[in-house]
Amino acid sequence: MIQTVNLKDKLNKITEYWHPGIIGELNDAHLKLAKLKGEFIWHHHDTEDELFLVLKGSLVIKLHDQELHIGEGEFVIIPHGVEHMPVAAEEVHVLLMEPKSTRNTGNVENERTVKTDWL
Repeated sequence: MIQTVNLKDKLNKITEYWHPGIIGELNDAHLKLAKLKGEFIWHHHDTEDELFLVLKGSLVIKLHDQELHIGEGEFVIIPHGVEHMPVAAEEVHVLLMEPKSTRNTGNVENERTVKTDWL
């Protein structure tokens, strides 16, 4: 069934930082929403590119040779194999687009690794 998705309603369902929820599928990719705050972990994705679109707030993605500053209405695509660490000084709302196989912690499995469910 085709239906519209209200991002505000979906974001209200998110209760944990760094725990994305799936809101749609596009070909072999998931669209996910997440609330971020604080530092994540250094990681990379072996075969998956990852799009971060900032809906609210300001996100920094640290790379080993630079820092990317993404503001509201801006996005960045992190190519597969590039080690990165997202950092949110204040709460940030993001839309992620990534292949369905993408694990939130990429090549790392630890206590921050979560199963992504539908919102």
